[in-house]
Amino acid sequence: MSIPHLLVHDKQDNVGVVVVEGLTAGTKMLCVVTEDNSDFTLRVNDDVPIGHKVALSDLKDGDTAIKYGQDIGRIVASVTKGSHVHTHNLKTKRW
Repeated sequence: MSIPHLLVHDKQDNVGVVVVEGLTAGTKMLCVVTEDNSDFTLRVNDDVPIGHKVALSDLKDGDTAIKYGQDIGRIVASVTKGSHVHTHNLKTKRW
């Protein structure tokens, strides 16, 4: 059994969370959906720190980021599938 690189909490999520240290661009990640323990693979485009997010699909400016099946903010710069999602391209909708 392989150790997952990325966790996705809900089937509706369009971002997942990196759960390993030292994830480097080009890595073929094992991604596990905790809702039903299913898995899939995805190649990461960037070096992404543990705890940061990765896009599961292409997201454009104005799209809503979904994590835990919940709205966690608005995409403010287009992100391609497999790319790093963080404060440089995701902002809260609270202010």
